[in-house]
Amino acid sequence: MGRSTRPPARARRRFLAASSAVLVLSVASVAIAAGLLGSPSAQAQEAQEAQKAQGAEEMSGAGAVAAPASLPPELVERAREILRRVPLVDGHNDTPWQLRQRADNHLARIDLAASTAELDPPMHTDIPRLRQGGVGAQFWSVYIPVSMAGDGATATVLQQIDVVHRLAERYPETFEVAYGPEDIRRIFADGKIASLIGIEGGHAIEGSLAVLRQLYGVGARYMTLTHSADTEWADSSTDAPQYDGLSPFGREVVREMNRLGMLVDLSHVSAEAMHAALDATEAPVIFSHSSARALTGHPRNVPDDVLRRLPENGGLVMVTFVEPFVSEATREWFAEHDAAKARLESLHPGEPEAVEQGVEMWEEENPRPRATLAQVADHIDHVHEVAGIDHIGIGSDFDGISQGPIGLEDVSTYPLLLAELLRRGYSEDDVAKIAGLNLLRVFDQVEEVAAKLRAERPASDALIGELDGEPKGEPAHEGGSH
Repeated sequence: MGRSTRPPARARRRFLAASSAVLVLSVASVAIAAGLLGSPSAQAQEAQEAQKAQGAEEMSGAGAVAAPASLPPELVERAREILRRVPLVDGHNDTPWQLRQRADNHLARIDLAASTAELDPPMHTDIPRLRQGGVGAQFWSVYIPVSMAGDGATATVLQQIDVVHRLAERYPETFEVAYGPEDIRRIFADGKIASLIGIEGGHAIEGSLAVLRQLYGVGARYMTLTHSADTEWADSSTDAPQYDGLSPFGREVVREMNRLGMLVDLSHVSAEAMHAALDATEAPVIFSHSSARALTGHPRNVPDDVLRRLPENGGLVMVTFVEPFVSEATREWFAEHDAAKARLESLHPGEPEAVEQGVEMWEEENPRPRATLAQVADHIDHVHEVAGIDHIGIGSDFDGISQGPIGLEDVSTYPLLLAELLRRGYSEDDVAKIAGLNLLRVFDQVEEVAAKLRAERPASDALIGELDGEPKGEPAHEGGSH
């Protein structure tokens, strides 16, 4: 998550109208039946088997998204059947930050048991649509902006971790916090959605391994080493490099994450940091929300030389739905959009209205191309070709983006992506791996490594100043990627 890809107001209205027209032709709108989930208190008293039956009904019932014309309904039903057997594990969803931005973390102000699609702007996530999408486990991002780096970052990330725990308390019939792969399996078998916590950005630990350990203690199970700017110890993909990937302290962070059993997330880091982390780690890594750089040349994506290292490491890329990471045409459009805006700002200093009018005129003359579900499947194909079927997952970034690709508009649409993979010839076993079994295998291996390392060495008491000396500088400004 980072700077929104949302254009100015007039352009947003135009894009919304255009995308609505496309959806009429391709994907039926989500229809959420009144009283689909019932009240939380009543649901909490239902038996586990009733919850499981309800989840299956919701996934295939009246509220489910219809298949695009190009996808035979029987393939969509096969995809839904897979998700009744296997938990779909999404690597990245920013709903906790939406709750902070929209409601100051007052959970009663946004009812996730009802549709959030009618909010202004709409959200991508709510319980009815999670059920329709067959989601079995969700890594909730406890994102905080890099502008909050420094004193106070840890307090803010703890507030966001608290949101995830309180969501499970508020909707106990739907969510339960998971701390490991066996929890995911058990919670899914109980008919609930396993809620996991992912830290987005190493600035959250304020340069302290002690803070890292305590965040693990309250439930964090992955940490993205950077966000859109360098940390004090790792290079971001969207900032100027300082450390040839990782500093000595950065490598110690990876080692301590291995010892804890925390997944090392390499989304957002530079290619050099990807390689440095792969050199340092003793456990499989993940990319919680990235795609293939060979198809879309965004620095947030994973280059082929890194993909080729995944079979030896055992890790996986959780392919994302972020449009500029999925479509090269969309990526180029945003680059040209930023250049046009920068030019207008230089021509009209101190005149924001003139700049906005000029940007809107540019947008009228240069319509934004949209990414599609098929292009997301293309990225899965590429990771499959280069790294192999055991190294692919799904990491949407819903509610950290303004809109998803055409066909993947919200959390109800995962069965359509899996149906497209079936249409392309993937076996049901392969689709099950991509949906969640690959992530569960990685998580199992990370915990096995952690048990071994904890028996071999104590917690690291290394300090950043001891390993790295004086810091090279303050973290950079907020970057422009997700």
